[in-house]
Amino acid sequence: MLKQLSAQDAQFLYTQTANNLTHIMGVYIYNPSTAPGGFVRFKDIIRHVESRVHTSPLFKRRLHRLPFDMDHPYWVEDEHFDIEAHMSHARLPEPGDWRQFCIAVARWFSKPMDMNRPLWDIYIIEGLDRIPGIPKGSFAMLHRVHHAAVDGASGAHAFIAMSDIDAKGTPAIAEPPPVEELGTVPSSAEILSRAWSASMQSPVKFMNALMKMSPAIISSARRSIAEGGMTAGVPETRFNVPVGPHKMFDATTVALTDVAEIRKKVPGATVNDVVLTTVGGALRKYLQKHKELPKDSLVAVAPINLRGKGGKASKPGNQVSAMSVPVRTDIADPLARLAAIRNYTVEAKEAKAGVSARIMTDLSQHIPGATMAAVARLVTSERFAVRGTNLFISNVPGAQVPLYLAGAQLVQQHGMAPLANNMGLFVATPSYNGRIAFSLISERAVMPDIAFFRECIEESFADLMAAVPKPEKAKAATAEPKPAAKPKPKPKPAPKPAAKPKVKPVAKANATGKTRKK
Repeated sequence: MLKQLSAQDAQFLYTQTANNLTHIMGVYIYNPSTAPGGFVRFKDIIRHVESRVHTSPLFKRRLHRLPFDMDHPYWVEDEHFDIEAHMSHARLPEPGDWRQFCIAVARWFSKPMDMNRPLWDIYIIEGLDRIPGIPKGSFAMLHRVHHAAVDGASGAHAFIAMSDIDAKGTPAIAEPPPVEELGTVPSSAEILSRAWSASMQSPVKFMNALMKMSPAIISSARRSIAEGGMTAGVPETRFNVPVGPHKMFDATTVALTDVAEIRKKVPGATVNDVVLTTVGGALRKYLQKHKELPKDSLVAVAPINLRGKGGKASKPGNQVSAMSVPVRTDIADPLARLAAIRNYTVEAKEAKAGVSARIMTDLSQHIPGATMAAVARLVTSERFAVRGTNLFISNVPGAQVPLYLAGAQLVQQHGMAPLANNMGLFVATPSYNGRIAFSLISERAVMPDIAFFRECIEESFADLMAAVPKPEKAKAATAEPKPAAKPKPKPKPAPKPAAKPKVKPVAKANATGKTRKK
């Protein structure tokens, strides 16, 4: 059966360049002391992963790309699949501290993937004994997957399907999804027929979709023009430059219980609002230090999961949109910043701020592959990339129970995602087992002092924890209340003139003694 990439999946292939690789990566740190015998060997990890490749079709299918991208690529079964070709390991060089680990993570993320095999790989790093807070003997698993194969939700699901809920090896997902066909290689006739059909039908389908969405498009266009275009409200910063190939990484974690305490300080605030506020405060501190803080607020793009509550995350591929959110770097007070972000996200959300992204997502389904490939490369190039945002912030909820791999317990989880020209900072915030991580991804020329930015994140979160909500005005007064002034007597209304009494007719007696009315 033929399995063709969707337009949204394919765009991650078309926009990839030597400097901007479009894969994502999970960074998982495990404590092997929980495993039988108290240790885990590399071959144990290979055996465990091999036992779970049936949980998702992404493990055994590769791309079949067409000449000149005349149509979107196909997924086909890899007839030469070898799991050991996807897995490797190494040990940290001395001194083996957190900085060395971050360097190793960033270097592996910066390497291109082999696009001729299934689009995933695993890199095991040992020698983490000198990292504070990490148990002795721990190892890290760097799991890369190309963004054309998964989005954040489906990637997180694939990882959980590969994990256990205890050291005994009980799968975290008891019932794996139904087996999905991996796809077959299309014949030349099928390729030409489908490409020709897509090219013929695309203009009609595109215009139909365009007509259905015309009110939203017109409204969005008017608003964009009124506000000054796509770059309106997006200040120019050090992050809005062409991005080079040398990526940087750092991370820190905070407790979800602390996030909950912060939420209580501003009624109606969400976990995502606290994340945005923390990043906004960190950016304010970082840019102030470099004397680069703009007057206007920096703007972040945040993804929107289009799967809905009933959507199946087990199905690979991309089903996401996005919305723009000011992170209020123009507000110094942390709780005032949180309140401003809460007010914006409550009103904006998907219905307003995400409309442009949803329109482009829907319309892109009807653009021929060759046209889409050319346009995607053009609009994301160094010369023509639009300054539509300053950074990307992604918040993907994870499992809130301990997970295991080959008996080793997962103790920390981080994430990495691609950058783009004019967007040189990505903050990924996956959560796991009661903690949420701030994973920082940038480029060496953009943010050479990424460790300082991590400190800014920690200080910004500490500011939110220490901030005290201002009491209501009615409760703020501590002095003795003044006695209430006696109300002035109301003036008495003027008396109404007395009504004239009605005169009754007088009865007179006649000569006969009878009375008669006059």
